[in-house]
Amino acid sequence: MERHRHRSALAPRSRGPRSPRTRALIAAPALLVAVPLLSACGDESHPGAAAVIEGDRISTAQLQSSVNAVRDAQRDAPRGEDMIKHTGQLSRATLHRMIHDEVIARAGKDAGVSVSRRDVQAARAQFASNMGGARQFEAALLREELIAPGKVDHWVRSQVTVSKLARKDGIDSGTPQGSQALARKLSKVSESMRIDVNPRYGKWDASRAVLSDRKDDWLKDRSGEEARRAQAAPS
Repeated sequence: MERHRHRSALAPRSRGPRSPRTRALIAAPALLVAVPLLSACGDESHPGAAAVIEGDRISTAQLQSSVNAVRDAQRDAPRGEDMIKHTGQLSRATLHRMIHDEVIARAGKDAGVSVSRRDVQAARAQFASNMGGARQFEAALLREELIAPGKVDHWVRSQVTVSKLARKDGIDSGTPQGSQALARKLSKVSESMRIDVNPRYGKWDASRAVLSDRKDDWLKDRSGEEARRAQAAPS
Protein backbone atom coordinates (compact mmCIF):
# COMPACT_ATOMS: atom_id res chain seq x y z
CA MET A 1 0.00 0.00 0.00
CA GLU A 2 1.33 3.40 -0.91
CA ARG A 3 0.87 6.34 1.39
CA HIS A 4 1.14 10.00 0.65
CA ARG A 5 1.85 11.91 3.78
CA HIS A 6 3.17 14.94 2.94
CA ARG A 7 6.79 20.02 9.90
CA SER A 8 8.27 23.00 9.06
CA ALA A 9 10.70 22.81 6.15
CA LEU A 10 14.01 21.15 7.03
CA ALA A 11 15.52 20.55 3.65
CA PRO A 12 17.85 23.18 2.27
CA ARG A 13 16.41 25.99 0.21
CA SER A 14 17.14 29.58 -0.56
CA ARG A 15 14.71 32.26 0.53
CA GLY A 16 14.48 35.94 1.23
CA PRO A 17 14.05 37.73 4.57
CA ARG A 18 10.94 36.96 6.59
CA SER A 19 8.47 39.54 7.77
CA PRO A 20 7.87 39.95 11.54
CA ARG A 21 4.42 38.40 11.13
CA THR A 22 5.79 35.40 9.28
CA ARG A 23 8.54 34.94 11.87
CA ALA A 24 5.83 34.81 14.52
CA LEU A 25 4.16 31.97 12.66
CA ILE A 26 7.32 29.96 12.16
CA ALA A 27 8.40 30.49 15.79
CA ALA A 28 5.19 29.00 17.20
CA PRO A 29 6.07 26.40 19.88
CA ALA A 30 4.59 23.50 17.93
CA LEU A 31 7.01 24.13 15.06
CA LEU A 32 10.30 23.93 16.93
CA VAL A 33 11.47 20.51 15.80
CA ALA A 34 14.25 21.33 13.34
CA VAL A 35 16.43 18.33 14.12
CA PRO A 36 17.77 15.11 12.59
CA LEU A 37 14.82 12.78 12.18
CA LEU A 38 15.67 10.18 9.59
CA SER A 39 17.73 7.03 9.58
CA ALA A 40 20.35 6.31 6.96
CA CYS A 41 19.54 5.16 3.46
CA GLY A 42 19.37 1.50 2.64
CA ASP A 43 21.01 -0.34 -0.24
CA GLU A 44 18.01 -1.99 -1.84
CA SER A 45 16.69 -0.81 -5.16
CA HIS A 46 13.13 0.51 -5.19
CA PRO A 47 12.26 1.52 -8.76
CA GLY A 48 9.76 4.35 -8.97
CA ALA A 49 10.05 5.26 -5.29
CA ALA A 50 11.27 8.55 -3.88
CA ALA A 51 11.45 6.95 -0.44
CA VAL A 52 10.33 3.80 1.32
CA ILE A 53 9.13 4.01 4.91
CA GLU A 54 8.46 0.81 6.80
CA GLY A 55 7.85 -0.91 3.47
CA ASP A 56 5.40 1.75 2.26
CA ARG A 57 6.46 3.73 -0.77
CA ILE A 58 6.33 7.42 -1.44
CA SER A 59 6.37 7.15 -5.20
CA THR A 60 8.09 9.61 -7.46
CA ALA A 61 4.67 10.30 -8.95
CA GLN A 62 3.28 11.22 -5.54
CA LEU A 63 6.24 13.46 -4.86
CA GLN A 64 5.91 15.16 -8.23
CA SER A 65 2.21 15.72 -7.65
CA SER A 66 2.96 17.52 -4.40
CA VAL A 67 5.70 19.56 -6.05
CA ASN A 68 3.37 20.53 -8.89
CA ALA A 69 0.71 21.66 -6.41
CA VAL A 70 3.19 24.01 -4.77
CA ARG A 71 4.43 25.33 -8.11
CA ASP A 72 0.89 25.97 -9.31
CA ALA A 73 0.10 27.88 -6.11
CA GLN A 74 3.31 29.88 -6.43
CA ARG A 75 2.50 30.86 -10.01
CA ASP A 76 -0.89 32.16 -8.89
CA ALA A 77 0.55 34.09 -5.94
CA PRO A 78 1.73 37.70 -5.92
CA ARG A 79 5.44 37.81 -6.78
CA GLY A 80 5.17 34.14 -7.62
CA GLU A 81 8.14 34.28 -9.97
CA ASP A 82 10.36 35.37 -7.09
CA MET A 83 9.13 32.47 -4.95
CA ILE A 84 9.84 29.98 -7.71
CA LYS A 85 13.28 31.47 -8.25
CA HIS A 86 14.15 30.99 -4.58
CA THR A 87 12.88 27.41 -4.23
CA GLY A 88 15.10 25.46 -6.57
CA GLN A 89 15.33 22.60 -4.04
CA LEU A 90 11.57 22.09 -3.94
CA SER A 91 11.57 18.35 -4.64
CA ARG A 92 14.03 17.64 -1.84
CA ALA A 93 12.25 19.97 0.59
CA THR A 94 8.90 18.38 -0.22
CA LEU A 95 10.19 14.84 0.17
CA HIS A 96 11.84 15.78 3.46
CA ARG A 97 8.55 17.08 4.79
CA MET A 98 6.62 14.02 3.64
CA ILE A 99 9.03 11.73 5.49
CA HIS A 100 9.14 14.00 8.51
CA ASP A 101 5.36 13.92 8.80
CA GLU A 102 5.49 10.12 8.82
CA VAL A 103 7.90 10.28 11.76
CA ILE A 104 5.60 12.65 13.63
CA ALA A 105 2.59 10.44 12.93
CA ARG A 106 4.45 7.39 14.26
CA ALA A 107 5.55 9.29 17.37
CA GLY A 108 1.95 10.27 18.04
CA LYS A 109 0.70 6.74 17.54
CA ASP A 110 3.38 5.25 19.80
CA ALA A 111 2.54 7.79 22.52
CA GLY A 112 -1.21 7.26 22.24
CA VAL A 113 -1.76 10.82 21.01
CA SER A 114 -4.75 11.37 18.77
CA VAL A 115 -5.69 14.45 16.77
CA SER A 116 -9.32 14.92 15.81
CA ARG A 117 -10.73 16.91 12.93
CA ARG A 118 -12.02 19.39 15.50
CA ASP A 119 -8.47 19.79 16.86
CA VAL A 120 -7.21 20.55 13.36
CA GLN A 121 -9.98 23.06 12.66
CA ALA A 122 -9.43 24.85 15.97
CA ALA A 123 -5.67 25.04 15.47
CA ARG A 124 -6.05 26.23 11.90
CA ALA A 125 -8.41 28.97 13.03
CA GLN A 126 -5.92 30.04 15.69
CA PHE A 127 -3.04 30.12 13.24
CA ALA A 128 -5.15 32.14 10.82
CA SER A 129 -6.15 34.58 13.56
CA ASN A 130 -2.51 35.06 14.54
CA MET A 131 -1.61 35.79 10.93
CA GLY A 132 -4.44 38.25 10.27
CA GLY A 133 -6.74 35.93 8.36
CA ALA A 134 -7.01 32.67 6.45
CA ARG A 135 -5.54 34.05 3.24
CA GLN A 136 -2.55 35.53 5.03
CA PHE A 137 -1.98 32.23 6.82
CA GLU A 138 -2.07 30.22 3.61
CA ALA A 139 0.18 32.75 1.88
CA ALA A 140 2.73 32.53 4.71
CA LEU A 141 2.74 28.73 4.59
CA LEU A 142 3.25 28.76 0.84
CA ARG A 143 6.00 31.35 1.02
CA GLU A 144 7.93 30.07 4.03
CA GLU A 145 7.02 26.39 4.39
CA LEU A 146 6.25 25.43 0.77
CA ILE A 147 2.79 24.17 1.68
CA ALA A 148 0.15 24.22 -1.05
CA PRO A 149 -3.33 25.38 0.02
CA GLY A 150 -4.72 21.86 -0.30
CA LYS A 151 -2.18 20.54 2.24
CA VAL A 152 -2.73 23.11 4.99
CA ASP A 153 -4.85 20.79 7.14
CA HIS A 154 -2.20 18.10 6.88
CA TRP A 155 0.47 20.56 7.99
CA VAL A 156 -1.69 21.71 10.90
CA ARG A 157 -2.31 18.11 11.98
CA SER A 158 1.43 17.50 12.27
CA GLN A 159 1.87 20.67 14.33
CA VAL A 160 -0.96 19.70 16.68
CA THR A 161 0.53 16.22 17.07
CA VAL A 162 3.91 17.67 18.05
CA SER A 163 2.24 20.10 20.46
CA LYS A 164 0.30 17.27 22.14
CA LEU A 165 3.44 15.15 22.39
CA ALA A 166 5.19 18.03 24.13
CA ARG A 167 2.35 18.58 26.61
CA LYS A 168 2.09 14.88 27.39
CA ASP A 169 5.78 14.76 28.31
CA GLY A 170 5.74 18.09 30.15
CA ILE A 171 7.98 19.70 27.55
CA ASP A 172 7.93 23.45 27.08
CA SER A 173 8.47 23.56 23.33
CA GLY A 174 8.78 27.35 23.46
CA THR A 175 12.28 27.08 24.98
CA PRO A 176 15.54 25.88 23.40
CA GLN A 177 15.72 23.10 25.99
CA GLY A 178 12.18 22.00 25.15
CA SER A 179 12.88 22.06 21.44
CA GLN A 180 15.95 19.89 21.99
CA ALA A 181 13.92 17.45 24.08
CA LEU A 182 11.40 17.13 21.28
CA ALA A 183 14.25 16.65 18.84
CA ARG A 184 15.61 13.75 20.87
CA LYS A 185 12.19 12.18 21.17
CA LEU A 186 11.49 12.30 17.46
CA SER A 187 14.99 11.15 16.62
CA LYS A 188 14.49 8.01 18.70
CA VAL A 189 11.26 7.31 16.85
CA SER A 190 12.92 7.77 13.47
CA GLU A 191 15.75 5.43 14.44
CA SER A 192 13.19 2.70 15.04
CA MET A 193 11.71 3.13 11.56
CA ARG A 194 13.02 1.67 8.32
CA ILE A 195 13.46 4.72 6.09
CA ASP A 196 15.21 4.50 2.72
CA VAL A 197 15.66 7.64 0.64
CA ASN A 198 16.23 7.54 -3.09
CA PRO A 199 19.69 9.08 -3.58
CA ARG A 200 18.35 10.94 -6.58
CA TYR A 201 17.04 13.34 -3.94
CA GLY A 202 20.12 13.18 -1.72
CA LYS A 203 21.37 11.23 1.25
CA TRP A 204 20.30 11.91 4.78
CA ASP A 205 23.00 13.62 6.80
CA ALA A 206 21.99 13.21 10.45
CA SER A 207 24.79 15.47 11.68
CA ARG A 208 23.33 18.46 9.80
CA ALA A 209 19.67 17.40 9.54
CA VAL A 210 19.58 17.86 5.77
CA LEU A 211 19.37 15.81 2.63
CA SER A 212 22.88 16.10 1.28
CA ASP A 213 24.00 15.67 -2.32
CA ARG A 214 25.77 12.36 -1.71
CA LYS A 215 24.67 9.35 -3.74
CA ASP A 216 24.88 5.62 -3.24
CA ASP A 217 24.14 2.59 -5.39
CA TRP A 218 20.39 2.52 -4.86
CA LEU A 219 19.91 3.86 -8.38
CA LYS A 220 22.45 3.00 -11.03
CA ASP A 221 23.89 5.82 -13.13
CA ARG A 222 22.58 4.67 -16.50
CA SER A 223 23.95 7.71 -18.35
CA GLY A 224 27.60 7.09 -17.47
CA GLU A 225 27.92 10.72 -16.41
CA GLU A 226 29.44 9.75 -13.07
CA ALA A 227 32.16 7.74 -14.80
CA ARG A 228 32.98 10.58 -17.18
CA ARG A 229 33.26 13.03 -14.29
CA ALA A 230 35.54 10.63 -12.43
CA GLN A 231 37.84 10.26 -15.43
CA ALA A 232 37.98 14.03 -15.91
CA ALA A 233 38.74 14.76 -12.24
CA PRO A 234 42.38 15.58 -11.38
CA SER A 235 44.24 12.83 -9.53
